Amino acid sequence: LKSEPVLDINELKSLNLIDKIKEGSKISVLLEKIEDKNGDVIVSATKAQKIKGWYELEKAYEKNEPIMGKITSKCKGGVIVEHIETGSLMFCPGSQISDKPLKDISHLMNEPQKFALIKLDKIRGNACVSRRQIVSSSKKEDKAKIIEKYSVGQIVNGVVKATSSFGVFFEVESQIDCLCHIVEVSWSRVTDCSEIFNIGDSHKLKIISIDKEKQQIGVSVRALTPNPWNKAANYKEGEIHKVKILSCKDYGAFCEFIDAPGLNSLLHSSELSYTKKNLSAKKMFKVGQEINAKIIEINKEKQRIALSYKQTQENPWEVF
Repeated sequence: LKSEPVLDINELKSLNLIDKIKEGSKISVLLEKIEDKNGDVIVSATKAQKIKGWYELEKAYEKNEPIMGKITSKCKGGVIVEHIETGSLMFCPGSQISDKPLKDISHLMNEPQKFALIKLDKIRGNACVSRRQIVSSSKKEDKAKIIEKYSVGQIVNGVVKATSSFGVFFEVESQIDCLCHIVEVSWSRVTDCSEIFNIGDSHKLKIISIDKEKQQIGVSVRALTPNPWNKAANYKEGEIHKVKILSCKDYGAFCEFIDAPGLNSLLHSSELSYTKKNLSAKKMFKVGQEINAKIIEINKEKQRIALSYKQTQENPWEVF
């Protein structure tokens, strides 16, 4: 060309090439302009490296292959990751650093590790990566191997890890987390699992379902105890029995037979009184109170027993 290009020394410093470059050394640069208004040739070493690195990233992105990188610094909303092969800088959001919340990431800084490319913006030259995907995928492979060891009907030991509104999470054999749905906790009606289970408690569990696609195992606590409904054969419609109030709702009260623990029944609000309408069980009874109730229906298909409190009393309308 008509004039020689001049490369900014700060570019060499940013690429850590300042000590390696000597007279006669060859370096790749991007020719930006053949001639500017001063007649100089404009070149850039950092842009050349970025384009080279971009081609490598595109190949990995198309093939869905992980790349090797290292976290160099923190930034707003995440961290900056340097591609080890080309030195290209990429962004990793804070949510994609790990599958668990990390307060401190100092142990991950400047350590070569695998990252998955999740987004490439060619126009802006931005690359977004995820360490979380690599961690999760390796755990999925391990989880699949663990699930193969178990079978439906198997009895295992589990430790309570957490309770929620829909069930209890157990850690089985210190290998895998399983859910015991609130329905499978007890044959009795359960509204709050935290009242029954404490974190760290050990329990025997029965595996009732295995979903290999979702990699989930369903367990049951109540399956290890006999079904109280089997005792329902001892009861007949029209009989009066002593029951205990388990819980009171707007529509009635759930009761348990005194001589058959676990066998639950419903005392509907319409069966509380002959004379008072829209009566609330909460105002009449307390949890734990024992009362006499008459069996008015036994539904074997739905496994439900309906009770009546008012039919144990004298009907004032008949007296009238």
